Amino acid sequence: MFWIDKWYLILVVPAMLLGFWAQHKVNSTYRQYAGVYNRRGITAAQAARMILDDNGLYHVRVERVAGQLTDHYDPRTGVVNLSDAVYNSASVASLGVAAHEVGHAVQHATGYLPLQIRTAIVPVTQIGSRISPFLILLGLFFGWEPLVQIGIIAFALVALFQLVTLPVEYNASSRALATLSGGMLTADETAGAARVLDAAALTYVAALITSIAQLLRLILLFGGNRRRD
Repeated sequence: MFWIDKWYLILVVPAMLLGFWAQHKVNSTYRQYAGVYNRRGITAAQAARMILDDNGLYHVRVERVAGQLTDHYDPRTGVVNLSDAVYNSASVASLGVAAHEVGHAVQHATGYLPLQIRTAIVPVTQIGSRISPFLILLGLFFGWEPLVQIGIIAFALVALFQLVTLPVEYNASSRALATLSGGMLTADETAGAARVLDAAALTYVAALITSIAQLLRLILLFGGNRRRD
């Protein structure tokens, strides 16, 4: 939890290093292709609008949001939010990002099951991630093992969320590349967009591995309290 032990060093630290590398990879790949512009001169906002309209999602808006790589689709408002660096950019990287977020809008409209599952467990996951450390600490303090176990289960919801996130993100990228390669980008431009999206996918893989590593650490530290007693 809040201290360093051998399992933290063996499991969590390598996972965290993988996460740092994945984040560096996505940032460097994005910067590389942020300077490569598509030959048609289509901006990310225009591309998003075109893809949405092609899928009959005329009601979904494309709006600008502050920040860098803060792009996301909000299913509650039906808005594809593109960051300042992406919105008006005609770079291959920006079109890849925009098409990916539109992919989430299409998933939402078509009832893509993994997205429905992820959306459904978000509130429970958020609660679980907040209360699990306190449940475990309280359980240890009062010597009540069931409370410790509940805390571990609550944290397991975080790993479950990361697991469900993987197919959602990979499917959105697959939809994006299929759309972009359909005439919006040339073959070499689509390959560049694919590298950006592949790098972004690594961050989700790293997040899952980190969550699993943290969960295993909790199980190894506290899951066998009764047997040790």
